[in-house]
Amino acid sequence: MHGRLFVTLADHHHDDRVAFWAAAPDGAQEALVATDPERYFRPPYYGHRGWIGVYLEVSVDWAAAADRIREAHAVVVARR
Repeated sequence: MHGRLFVTLADHHHDDRVAFWAAAPDGAQEALVATDPERYFRPPYYGHRGWIGVYLEVSVDWAAAADRIREAHAVVVARR
């Protein structure tokens, strides 16, 4: 059985910034990008699916990053 992608590392694919992209609950992408655009962004390819991009070249709130990853896993598991 193959797993489903819920988070991926984005290493300089489209720009000079290192980030990860993660599946996100409905509405989370818009809310996070609106409240903290220095940390969050709409990633290419996956952004139209509601995924969130998290920059790793800023002062990273690792607890919040872990929350995004846990949420991503829960979103993908729920869609199965």
